[in-house]
Amino acid sequence: MLNIVLVEPEIPNNTGNIGRLCVGTESRLHLIHPFGFVINDKNLKRSGLDYWVHLDVTEYENVAEWSSQIQDKSRVFLMSSHAQKSYLETDFQDGDWLVFGKESKGLSEVVLNEFPNHLTIPMSSLIRSFNIANSVAFVIGEAKRQINIKR
Repeated sequence: MLNIVLVEPEIPNNTGNIGRLCVGTESRLHLIHPFGFVINDKNLKRSGLDYWVHLDVTEYENVAEWSSQIQDKSRVFLMSSHAQKSYLETDFQDGDWLVFGKESKGLSEVVLNEFPNHLTIPMSSLIRSFNIANSVAFVIGEAKRQINIKR
């Protein structure tokens, strides 16, 4: 099972869509506070509607609380538009941690400095970034493809 981590998510619709994606791909969702919304916000529920009750989700007060329970930090992959290595060049494994930053700023330098594996999603120079829900879908899709080939 993949572990999808959202650090300080700001937009409830994105988090709801990612929650639905996690249910559909049998991935765990990890949410790190603070959020830009209340978890029972109507927009979050609308995006994840009937799926939220099936979601394997854990909330953490901060990055340190989340990070302290990771046994193998070499299997943590941080997504950053500034990274040099593409997620398409990575060998994913079941149980990996795929980490995405807040919509407005991405991951902080503090978080980026804590883990060595930084990945980017190739994109046109005409845009700054993809929508976070789309980014999560790209990376989960590739990781699940690789994991299923290995079985």
